[in-house]
This record gives sequence, C-alpha cells and structure tokens, in this order.
Amino acid sequence: MSKQINVALIGNPNTGKTSVFNALTGLNQKVGNYPGITVEKKEGICKLPRGVKAHIIDLPGTYSLNASSLDENVVIELLLNKKDKDFPDIAVVVSDVENLKRNLLLFTQIKDLEIPTLLVINMADRMIYKGISLDIDYLEEHLQTKIALTSTRKNEGIANLKNLIANFKELPVTPCLNASEIDPEYFDNLRKAFPNQLLYKLWLVITQDVNFGKTDRNEIEAVANFKTKSKGDLKRLQQKETIKRYQFINNVLKKGQTIDVSQAKDLRTKLDRILTHKVWGYAIFFIILLIIFQAIYDWSSIPMDFIDATFASLSEWTKNQLPQGAFTDLLAEGIIPGLGGIVIFIPQIAFLFLFIAVLEESGYMSRVVFLMDRVMRRFGLSGKSVVPLISGTACAIPAIMATRNIESWKERLITILVTPFTTCSARLPVYLIIISLVIPEERFLGLSSQALTLMLLYLIGFGTAVFSAYLLNKVLKIKSKTFFVIEMPNYKLPLLKNVALTVIEKTKSFVFGAGKIILAISIILWFLASYGPGEQFNNAENIIKTEHASESLNEDDLQQKIASHKLEHSFIGIAGRAIEPAIRPLGYDWKIGIALISSFAAREVFVSTLATIYSVGSDEEETIKNKMASEVNPTLGGPLFTFASGVSLLLFYAFAMQCMSTLAIVKRETNSWKWPTLQLVVMTVFAYMVALIAFQFLK
Repeated sequence: MSKQINVALIGNPNTGKTSVFNALTGLNQKVGNYPGITVEKKEGICKLPRGVKAHIIDLPGTYSLNASSLDENVVIELLLNKKDKDFPDIAVVVSDVENLKRNLLLFTQIKDLEIPTLLVINMADRMIYKGISLDIDYLEEHLQTKIALTSTRKNEGIANLKNLIANFKELPVTPCLNASEIDPEYFDNLRKAFPNQLLYKLWLVITQDVNFGKTDRNEIEAVANFKTKSKGDLKRLQQKETIKRYQFINNVLKKGQTIDVSQAKDLRTKLDRILTHKVWGYAIFFIILLIIFQAIYDWSSIPMDFIDATFASLSEWTKNQLPQGAFTDLLAEGIIPGLGGIVIFIPQIAFLFLFIAVLEESGYMSRVVFLMDRVMRRFGLSGKSVVPLISGTACAIPAIMATRNIESWKERLITILVTPFTTCSARLPVYLIIISLVIPEERFLGLSSQALTLMLLYLIGFGTAVFSAYLLNKVLKIKSKTFFVIEMPNYKLPLLKNVALTVIEKTKSFVFGAGKIILAISIILWFLASYGPGEQFNNAENIIKTEHASESLNEDDLQQKIASHKLEHSFIGIAGRAIEPAIRPLGYDWKIGIALISSFAAREVFVSTLATIYSVGSDEEETIKNKMASEVNPTLGGPLFTFASGVSLLLFYAFAMQCMSTLAIVKRETNSWKWPTLQLVVMTVFAYMVALIAFQFLK
C-alpha cells in the first residue's frame, strides 16, 4: 500500500500558486470550505516517484504569518496545529521570480516552525525578459533548503518538484536566522516558561488571534496569557522581526540574485497607462463586456439547440419505450424535463466562466478593480468592493465570502447587502430563455439585440448595487476610514490548462450544486402536478367529455384538454391559483407563480419548474422553448410571454432576492438575522414594484 503525505502549498497572492497546484494535481482536485468557516479550501491528489501519493492543500494566499485577515488565519492555524489531520509533512512555498525578496519573508517565517520547507521559484521563463539570473547553489546553502525552479507555462521543473517533495525527509529543518535576537531577554523568559514548546510557535500564539481546537486549548491559553509586554511593545517587536528578516534576505540576494536592468523588456507601464486611463480604461472595459456577451450568444446557440432537442426526444422516447405507469411518467414528465432545464445552459455558463478566468489569469481583472476604485469611492465603497461585485457574476455566495478582505466594517456590510443585485450565473438560465422568447433576433451595428439585452441586465444589476451602496452609505451611521491598496500582477498570457481547469471545476460545481436541488424539486413538482384532491381532478375525463360533447374534438385535442384540466385542479394548480391574484398585475399566470416560488430554493429552478409543469400530461415531442412560446395568457388571451410580461419577469429576477443560500450566508457573515431579513423584504418589494410598473407601462 502506497504511503500518503500531506503537502501544504503556501505563498503570496499572484505568485502562480494555483498554476503549480494545477500542474501537480490536474483534474484530481476538489473545492470545498474549511470546516465551520466560509473560506475556500482546494485540495487534490498527486502521484509522486516510488509510489508515494501526495495530498496537496492549496492554502489561501498570505504575505506573512502576521495575519490581518481570516484567509491568512487559516494558514497559521494549520501550520501551528500538529493534531490537525491536514498538518503538512512538507510546506512548499511558491515564490515569483520577479518578487523574490518579498516572497522570502513568508519562507523564513515558516522555516522557523521547523517544518520541512521547500522553495519553489515560479515563472522562471520570465527571467530572460527581466534580466534576472540566480545562483541556485548559493541560495540553497544560505536559505537551508532545496529550490525547485519551475515554469508552469512551459511545464518545466514539475518533475523535479515532485521528486523533491517525495524526498522531503532530506530537507533541513533548521531556521534560516535567529529571530529571537530582537529581544534576547524576553525570548529567554518565554523559553524557560514553556521549555517543551517551539519558540517561534510560542511567539505566533502570543501575537496572533488563532484557533487550535479543543485538545490544545488549556496549553495555548497559558501561552497567550504570557504577559510581560504591552500590546504596543509586542507590535514594535513584530516590526523589528520583519526588519531583521529583510536584512537577512537582502544579504542573501546580494550574491544569490543578479538583475540586469538593461535587459528588461517591459510593456507593463505602457499597457497600464492605457488600461487604467480615466477615459480609455472605461471604454476598453465596456468593449470587452460587449464582446463577451456577444460571444456567449453566438457561440452557444448550436450546442444549446442540440441539448434542447435531445432532451425533448429523450422524454418522448422514454414514454414510448417504457411500460406505462407512474414511474415512466415521473421520468418522462418530471426528471428528464427538469434536468434538461439546467443542462441546456451549460454552454453559456461555461463560456461566462471561460471569459472571467481569462480576465483573471491575464492580470487584467486587477486593473479593473483599480479603475473602479475611482467610481466606488463616490458611493461609499472602495475598490476592494469591486472584487465581490464582479465575482458575484459567478455566484453571490463566494462573492459575499470575499468581503472578508475589506477592513472597514461599514464598507464590508454595505458590500454584503448590495452584492446580490449583481447578476449571478443562476439568473442566466432565466434571462436567456426569456430573452430568446421576447426579444427579436435582430442585429444593431453587427451586434445581436439579444446579447445587448443580456449586457444591459448585467449593467442594471451592477448599477443598482452601486446606487444602493450610495443610499446605505448615507443611512448607516457607522464611522470608518480605510485606504485602498491592491497589488498589480504582471500581464501574462492566460495558461490554457489553468483556464480549462477553472471552467471545468466551476461549471461542474454549478451543474452538480444546482442539479441536486433541481432533481429534488422536479420530483416534488411532478407529484404535485400529477395528483390532486376532489372530483374535479379525479373525474377530469368525464367532466371534459361532458363539457365538449357538442364539439367534434379529435383524440389529441381531447387529451390535451383533459391534461390541462387535471393540471389546473392538481395540488400545484390549487396553490398556483391561490397566489395568481397577486402576480396577475405583473403579467404572470399561476404556472409562472409556481416557478417564482420554487426558484426561491435556487433561481435557475425557474426554467426546469416550467419545463416540468408544461410536460405533465403532454405527449408531444416539443422543446422547452416551444412549450413556453405556445402558452396562452388566460386573462388577456394571446401569448403569455409577450414583450411586456417578458421584460417584467427579467426585471423581477434582476432585483429579487430569490436565493435562500445567499440569505443563509449573509446571516452567517453578519452574525444577525436583521440584515438578511432586510435584504429579503426590501429587494422583493422593490422587484415587485419595478416589474409591476414595467408591465403596466409596456402592455
């Protein structure tokens, strides 16, 4: 049986840590959250030489072991708790060849914890462009480690890295320098008080707010309460420690690293002048958005039509091939149409994630954050709020988690409250099906009117979020002041493997995450639509035959009317009729009402709900889109999905808080039910009023 070792990947943000993780693990990876905490946890499996298997954890980016955010706390808590199941056998510190000096601060701190530590110097292919040369032997000798020089872009050095990880027991665990020299007396007293503990671990426990689990609680509290210095004195000692480490790093790099400035070929400054320009910067960003939404529509139309037709055929085939009965009806009318309602949107969601991944990988997204800081300041937010607002285009839940990097509580709270206005990928299925039904396929200056509508909805969502932030900034009486600091990574061509893995992982997460909910709801909806109480449902056939006895209806028309009558008097029909008076002024019928309620579990359920409802009792091989297009408005006559009712629905979904998972996360992040309740009430009322005005005005 092969041995498994724990490997912790650690490093500053933007060092290519994720690229190294992807190079080692490939598709053998999964994303979750740390137990009891909403911080993303990426882990994967890597096969090493001699049959060794490595369990690799990609820890959140951190600049040092002096934590200033929850993400950084995760790193410290793992490195200090030997009883944690993920405690590393080896720490792999990933550094960027262009920022080696800054990256080595974290490396020297981890070395002080006497964990076998390997240094990876990544992006080695850029050395020639930056005029950088390294004396690896000298660096290994003075940093007391082995160094793996890698280029994930060219797939160089990965085999050597795997070999060094497999031989981790050969790595020296001696620290690079004696940090206790900053105050010998204090550290001697600390060593005497706790003779069986590692000195640097004690120092981190005293200076950091960390959690170690119940087993170490008494011991840790005793260390944390070792009070011989004030908070201010401890802070000054931390600063002294940082200075001492940088003095050591400077001395090592004087001989270990040579930079010939004359060789450096740098376009970064020129590109930054254009992409962060106060006029051209916004214009370029707007054009990029236009291209993205046009491509989402044009590229995905063929696979979407194929998927739609395939599921319609599969449903019909199931009805014809399997024996008649409740199970066949459940499959053909419930499960297959329900799943079809989500699978059909995989192409467009995958393309959205593809473009977001390319923008992030290229380094352009950081420029967008910097650019938008100028706008955000006027609305009581900082540029850091743009990260959650932009990542909200994927999902509001991780976007709200990302607000933990915002230091000011007021700015963080406002960002949490307005982020759900940003159009997330769960709204995309609703937007796409409604737009295709009510917006004509025309072109304006070569651009699709449907793509422009989709982009407009994204801009409306973002604009509403920013305007809401402005109002909240005026209303909330919380005093705070922060400074905006962001690191601008170098521009680079997106790595195809990284982009592909991001698209696969995020699309898979979306489909399987939504799929579980959709499957459950599809089964429940099918049951509620297939059964009902009373004579009206049970004797539907006799009632319809009596009502239409004078008409010469053919068998298909008769069966259609019976199915329609049954649906209307089923459990779901009764519930829909009960809420219909409230939604009729918005242009909706009771079927749309059911879809609105069920989509509170997850917005994307809207389409699959309608697909399930329309499929019950239907024998025709029709696509979801065709079924929705042929629906008749019971009050006004004519098509149910008109321009007026379609725009009303689009605006309702643009503004409504139709997501119970987001409400749960908001409660968790704010530690109060007050804010999610306020979100739910205000956003739903606002959505209803806007949808009402839109329909009444346009009809």
